[in-house]
Amino acid sequence: MRRLTVATLFVLLLAACGPGEEKTALPVPTGPVAHSERVSSFDGVPIAYTVAGEGPGALLFIHGWACDRYYWASQLYDFADTHTVVTVDLAGHGDSGAGRADWTLQALAGDVQAVVDHLDLRSVILVGHSMGGPVALEVARLIPDRVVGVIGVDTLHDVGVDSRDAWERIFARYEAGFSATCTEFVKGMFLEDADAGLVTEITDDMCDISPEVGLALLRAYSVHDLSGSLADVEVPVRSINGPMWPTNVEGNRRYDPDFDVLIIEGSGHFPMREKQAEFDMLLEQVIEEITSGETI
Repeated sequence: MRRLTVATLFVLLLAACGPGEEKTALPVPTGPVAHSERVSSFDGVPIAYTVAGEGPGALLFIHGWACDRYYWASQLYDFADTHTVVTVDLAGHGDSGAGRADWTLQALAGDVQAVVDHLDLRSVILVGHSMGGPVALEVARLIPDRVVGVIGVDTLHDVGVDSRDAWERIFARYEAGFSATCTEFVKGMFLEDADAGLVTEITDDMCDISPEVGLALLRAYSVHDLSGSLADVEVPVRSINGPMWPTNVEGNRRYDPDFDVLIIEGSGHFPMREKQAEFDMLLEQVIEEITSGETI
């Protein structure tokens, strides 16, 4: 059985970013106008989303564990001149409902499918941060006729890693002290020279998630068949990852020979917030590669 490194533990512990106090409204846009709505998921849970721009192809951004759609506020406007851009709050996060009986990554994928169906999106590139990456793969399995590509953001580092023993230690720590454990590991997902204000903002936000929902989703992630998901997806899968944790490209290619990764230097686990300009440039590059059929 493979053992997890400390770095991989950070990734798993915050396969990251819950519902806390309702967020303030998105900033007034200088470009395309955005609007927010709610739609019922497959089990009746209300799912909040924001949409901006218009175009033949859609970009749909999926946040990670204990985050929400506001983590993509910059990208919502940066890409709305050329695409329909959608950001979603998964159940249990942000402005969406939390009355779900069975917390699984497949259920979270159903939340995304509900938004895609409601907006009648026909050609979608999914962009998923951390746990949002595996959720995006599940969405691609659910609606393969509508998804044309999956882009992970600091995720899919090593889909074949066996982490069962590590997860049990993780659960024990969270059950003993959810807030303190969350705080420790969120702060560990930034580089030493990261902006202190951003570290505090993200740590406070993520660790405000309901412990019941947070633990349920971590348990769901621990038993999720990630390698099977990657193997089943028939569209291009790419990751834009930071340098803190190595990406096992060759290992991932055992499940998807076309998998590839780009590294954004100087970033921790949140490149879309820490290195916005560089992240947007790489994201645009990957989008062009997926839509043109060329290789990176």
